[in-house]
Amino acid sequence: MSDCIFCKIVAGTLPSNKVYEDDEVMVFHDIHPIAPVHMLIIPKAHIVSLSECENNHQELLGRMLLLAPKLARENGLETGFRTMINTGRGGGQEVFHLHIHIFGGGNKLAHT
Repeated sequence: MSDCIFCKIVAGTLPSNKVYEDDEVMVFHDIHPIAPVHMLIIPKAHIVSLSECENNHQELLGRMLLLAPKLARENGLETGFRTMINTGRGGGQEVFHLHIHIFGGGNKLAHT
């Protein structure tokens, strides 16, 4: 997608503070963090949102979710962290490329 900011980050045409990368996913720090540690896990393939995922995305989604605790620990979130996937406009999604937020490290995070 030529107009997708995350696709531009994957392509290297926009900079990011990269945390991790492999053949299928990229992880970088959010440019508008809501916590001291705030990273985004994105698939390199353009997938609009979680609601667009199909059975063939099952392995990719599992890899993304299993990567979250590993990266959280490596970035100082040993005592816990939160994950969030905003899906669709009504779910607060602003960038329409699937992404998982990993955040923590602050006591301002609401407990729910």
